[in-house]
Amino acid sequence: MPLAESVFTVGTPITQPHQFFGRQRIVKRLFNLLKTHPLQNAAIIGQKRTGKTSLLNYLRTITTTHTQQLRPGQRNDWLPNPEIYRWVFVDFQDPRMAHRERLLGYLLEAMGLPVPIPCDLEQFMEQVSGQIRQPTVVLMDEIGVGLQRCPELDDTFWESLRSLANHYVGGNLAFVLAGSEKPIDLAKHNGHSSPFFNIFGYTTTLTSFSEAEAQELMAGSPIPFSQTDMNWMLEQSQGWPILLQALCRERLMSLEEQEDDWQDEALQQMEQYGHLLIDL
Repeated sequence: MPLAESVFTVGTPITQPHQFFGRQRIVKRLFNLLKTHPLQNAAIIGQKRTGKTSLLNYLRTITTTHTQQLRPGQRNDWLPNPEIYRWVFVDFQDPRMAHRERLLGYLLEAMGLPVPIPCDLEQFMEQVSGQIRQPTVVLMDEIGVGLQRCPELDDTFWESLRSLANHYVGGNLAFVLAGSEKPIDLAKHNGHSSPFFNIFGYTTTLTSFSEAEAQELMAGSPIPFSQTDMNWMLEQSQGWPILLQALCRERLMSLEEQEDDWQDEALQQMEQYGHLLIDL
């Protein structure tokens, strides 16, 4: 028997589109870059625990998720022909992605192309050049880790990706990176000088939710929260999604258990994410 689905998610990235809230202005801008030809590159910037990975997951799943699996009124019509898109997700916290040959093979396989042996940069470029005929988006999460801890991913590697995207795929390839700083700044701080990090014409920084976005998230509780509770949670979280998720989870559990003393525990659960708060 499958486990019941969590209503509020804390500490792990959101993978189900119907559990993703907010960021719709950013989502619209990103899809506008990806629905016209040539595809354009983008960078998502944010502190730890601001929802970068959840946003990348949302981008690659929302357009092919059936309306019946979404919240009422939740959009999934961001792309005119979503079925032709190919999404490739690279998590640089996965140690396998630190090895150049392993990463290149993974990219080729995800693009539906043969993987040569050996799979070095020259063979990779030969396999990909002129062969990407459908819109392909490579989502790179934790790009800072890739730059800091993966010595095999040197400037030659990144320059090859830039050359590929600019000259050999007919505008059908885009990169969307997620990290703590702008790509060019991350590269400089980690001793890289590749022009690859200059191709990101659109950058966006994840900030706290607007009040309307926070209200929509809190309204997702199966047991309605009082306005007093919602006001308190919004004030304590300052609109940061993960803090709001933690507070909503604690309040929902207290309502299910018919407990009134919940706020101290809720504040304790927020402490590990206190770096997001302007004032404690």
